[in-house]
Amino acid sequence: MPDLFFYGTLCHLPLLHQVLGHDRVKCLPATLPDHESRWVADNAFPMIQNAPGQAARGLLVRGLGDDDLARLDFYEGGFGYDLRAVTVQTDEGAAPAQVYFPQPGLWQPGAPWSLTDWQEKWAAVTLSAAEEAMARYGIAPPEEVRPLMPFFRARGWARQLAATPAPQTLRSRMTLDDVEILRHRKGYDGFFRIRAVDLQHRRFDGGRSHPVSREMFIAFDAALVLPYDPQRDEVLLIEQLRYGPIGRGDPAPWVLEPIAGLVDAGEDPADCARREAGEEAGLTLGDLRPMARVYASPGYTSEFFHCFLGLCSLADYRTGLGGLDSENEDIRSHVIPFDRAMELITTGEINAGPLVMMMLWLAQHRAGLRAAA
Repeated sequence: MPDLFFYGTLCHLPLLHQVLGHDRVKCLPATLPDHESRWVADNAFPMIQNAPGQAARGLLVRGLGDDDLARLDFYEGGFGYDLRAVTVQTDEGAAPAQVYFPQPGLWQPGAPWSLTDWQEKWAAVTLSAAEEAMARYGIAPPEEVRPLMPFFRARGWARQLAATPAPQTLRSRMTLDDVEILRHRKGYDGFFRIRAVDLQHRRFDGGRSHPVSREMFIAFDAALVLPYDPQRDEVLLIEQLRYGPIGRGDPAPWVLEPIAGLVDAGEDPADCARREAGEEAGLTLGDLRPMARVYASPGYTSEFFHCFLGLCSLADYRTGLGGLDSENEDIRSHVIPFDRAMELITTGEINAGPLVMMMLWLAQHRAGLRAAA
């Protein structure tokens, strides 16, 4: 088997071990002359390219087996990378190796690559994404995994955002350490994930629960924003077809909602709210006010909402259609008076819980917002 030279994220040994499924690797420092490694523009991983006079630093990994190479091909194939033969330099002299190069024209180079910077911001997210990717090894081809990688990273980012819990003043001081996962059972891995586990947990009386079998729907963090014009006392709502009502058999599955979208890996939820306002409603928001940070339905799903009020002028806004074709979005916007929106809650026409919650938050703060406008 050929030795492989790694110049990017796989120089982070925990990631290499996860992709290989073991830690039995032999590594030594090496450089690839006349090449340089750079961040892929607007992404959290690097690429390598020709650069006369430069030298890409990395690791030469020896002793890989057939299964190791197959697993690496699968993982790197998810990024559109293929092996090429090269000659690297080590303390022992020149050595033949192979290195994963991006397919021509697939990615654009950005700033010079920094493994240290990547480790500080992206290592934990990437380890989570790699775990999801490698769960599909032997099941799906790399070209099916590639479009899912941003969503794998987004789920990993959600775990990072969850690392700081909400206050525990009324709640118990028990933590995740008081939950023991006894067994992982077969779940489902797709755009969404279903994790099936047997677990025990500490009880309020200090004892231990009986073993409990549960399924958890592993989703994403989402940013939600309700645009509000305090001078005109108007809100902007969007309307779109939703799949939950279809699954429930609701004969009217078009739903009124706040603007919302998945928080991309590394993205601040407030930045996501602003981005989605532009994509879904063609709206540029001014001041953003945090509303609430809540679980959508904590009994079974990890989905988490970062909710904002977006102060803006709706005087010249023309309602119309929006959304991204690339995301199969077909969205209609509505600008209506605050009182009309509250009427729709009373009649039940507004039946999306997050919008009801955000309207009630606005009702509580509306007088102060209007006085300051």
